[in-house]
Amino acid sequence: MKKKSMKSNFWEFFQGLGKTFMLPVALLAFMGLMLGVGSAFTSPTTIETIPFLGNPILQILFSFMSTIGGFAFTYLPVLFAMAIPLGLVRYEKGVAAFSGFIGYVIMHLSINFYLTETNQLAEAEKLREAGQGMVMGIQTLEMGVLGGIIVGVIVYLLHNKFYDIQLPDAFAFFGGARFVPIITSLTLAVVGILLPIIWPIFALGIAGVGSIIQQSGAFGPFLFGAGERLLLPFGLHHILVAMIRFTEAGGTQIVDGQTISGALNIFYAQLKSGEAISPSVTAFLSQGKMPSFMFGLPAVALAIYHTARPENRKKIKGLLISGVLAAFVTGITEPIEFLFLFVSPVLYGIHVVLTGLGFMVMSLLGVVIGNTDGGVLDFLIFGILQGTYTKWYLVLAVGIVWFAVYYTVFRYAIAKFNLKTPGREEATEEISEEIITNKKKGKYDADRILSALGGKENIESLDNCITRLRLVVKDMDKVNQPVLKECGALGVVVLDEHNVQVIIGTQVASVKTQLDKLA
Repeated sequence: MKKKSMKSNFWEFFQGLGKTFMLPVALLAFMGLMLGVGSAFTSPTTIETIPFLGNPILQILFSFMSTIGGFAFTYLPVLFAMAIPLGLVRYEKGVAAFSGFIGYVIMHLSINFYLTETNQLAEAEKLREAGQGMVMGIQTLEMGVLGGIIVGVIVYLLHNKFYDIQLPDAFAFFGGARFVPIITSLTLAVVGILLPIIWPIFALGIAGVGSIIQQSGAFGPFLFGAGERLLLPFGLHHILVAMIRFTEAGGTQIVDGQTISGALNIFYAQLKSGEAISPSVTAFLSQGKMPSFMFGLPAVALAIYHTARPENRKKIKGLLISGVLAAFVTGITEPIEFLFLFVSPVLYGIHVVLTGLGFMVMSLLGVVIGNTDGGVLDFLIFGILQGTYTKWYLVLAVGIVWFAVYYTVFRYAIAKFNLKTPGREEATEEISEEIITNKKKGKYDADRILSALGGKENIESLDNCITRLRLVVKDMDKVNQPVLKECGALGVVVLDEHNVQVIIGTQVASVKTQLDKLA
């Protein structure tokens, strides 16, 4: 029982941790679009091609967009320090985020104190060699996003232990939630003293992972792309993505005189500074997703449509179109992927390999398109608008091949092995047009969903990420998967005896809100 409990706690923690990454990353994606538009329209090449963009007022506007777009990149570590406790704790979330900010600043002040007292504070021109940098005006260790993650996890643990503490009457004013930022200050002050001693060990480990990936050449992007898809059904892909995007595992380069680590961080820094974008960086970013996301998954949807029973095609058309739009425009792929993941894990395995190959092929061809989503917006803003040096036209050529391969393989497999993809069931009356219409409009039967989850008394915690409900339940036997699917769920992933994920799609936030009101 103890072993099961530890396993359950593991899944719950890493599910939640991956989900919390989405809050700063979503902001980063939006700010990245602003930075991309601003940099594209201030480029001399673009102005030469479209002269009216050289208008001084327009140039000020685009420069302003670039400046604002760089915000999330500059302050990303502290955003993680606040977002992780905010997303993980169940009560007093505002206090948790407040404590995350306090802990982050105090940790770096403490590191600065240690470096100063031990005469290890590097001179300004030697910061990079010493592994130091400036964080919010404080000279400290250069830890990047990992520093924010460390603070966020520590604050989460402290918050859970002390948010409802009762102190003696003489100190009662400092009790309860008010004690959390106090204990955070004391704890992170000590952590800040210890980190300069133990940080080299962490740095070596991360550098080792990065070295393996970088030394793998074009196979490195393949491992990353395939690994991300492989982890997606369990909701753990965010961990791998964050490591490559924001830590030394994704590479380290000097940009505009500063040492930048993480593929996405380097890309944004180069975009902001006007330096040439590094193909070795974008090899792990949007360009690798585009063959599968913009072309492959729409081909899967078309194959599912063509292999459906003629009388059922009208019923599933809306479902497929909404899934295709989500993947093509925003890079949200689960609405399509979960239509075949449970029906045929082998097909999903083929999708994993093809996604990895997409990353590898884009890298080998020297395509240079960054950002996070891999949809048509990234293609337009970070590909076409940046100029022909990005080799955006190769995405179209490879995409046509990927469309043909996906369509051929999936249509053959569905027909050959009689896979029960949507529309092939004999009793598809259960998948009514009303359910599909409601899914598109975000209208779900929350009462029935709650009942299928075992009722509110069976739910210990409820949260959501971009496409799925993440739940911890007391009794998994009370979770009725067939009913959840009748209510419009694309799939149900049972991680262990307490942790379950219900894949809803892009309307998951509204479903979670409805369930919160009922619970």
